[in-house]
Amino acid sequence: MRILAAAVALPLFALLAACASIRAAEPRFTVVTVDPAREHLQLFLNDEHGRPYKRLENVAAALGRHGKRLTFAMNAGMYHADYSPVGLFMANGVELSPLNLASGKGNFFMRPNGVFLVTEAGALVVESSAFPGLAGKARIATQSGPMLLSHGLINPAFDPNSRSVHIRNGVCTQDGKATFVISEERINFYDFARYMRDTLNCRDALYLDGSVSSLYSPALGRNDHRADLGPMIGVVAD
Repeated sequence: MRILAAAVALPLFALLAACASIRAAEPRFTVVTVDPAREHLQLFLNDEHGRPYKRLENVAAALGRHGKRLTFAMNAGMYHADYSPVGLFMANGVELSPLNLASGKGNFFMRPNGVFLVTEAGALVVESSAFPGLAGKARIATQSGPMLLSHGLINPAFDPNSRSVHIRNGVCTQDGKATFVISEERINFYDFARYMRDTLNCRDALYLDGSVSSLYSPALGRNDHRADLGPMIGVVAD
């Protein structure tokens, strides 16, 4: 796992001691890159009793009871008041919530929205309309919206001068790897997408959420809790 850390939780020398593959990045963002070919990336929603996890630390505790470690986690898509996903949610090849191609209000329904998925070939971000052709290959998949970038282009619905600013998080994919990004200050959609395009060289990127955006990383001394969460994604290690 490669972490480009904004120096907000620990001094850089402490981060280096905690994670050998870390280096400083623009202080407005924390970036975590995961290679699904080498690390076990998993989606989480409900515990073994069918109750929503709600917090990243609850996922870590549940894994700990089975001798596993959560080395990184983040919220992973929008959800209803009961914490159920608004759109597609597939864990371990099992679809728990269907693809949502309906029209509606809010960020999820801003066009185009998209799906983050992992197949044997690696991680992908695709527009939601393209997912049915890949469904049979997906091990995990989560739907959110809007797409931040499509084929290297910033979503035309975004206003560079927008005053709608929030802590935001999203994901892009490159060469089968997944790059997760969370802002460390309030930012609008356009500037978030521009950072992913111009600094991270992403071509396809998906917005995961805002305001509730949270990161769990023992290497960074992070265990965010801005709100109770629905879908979550993380790396599980023995």
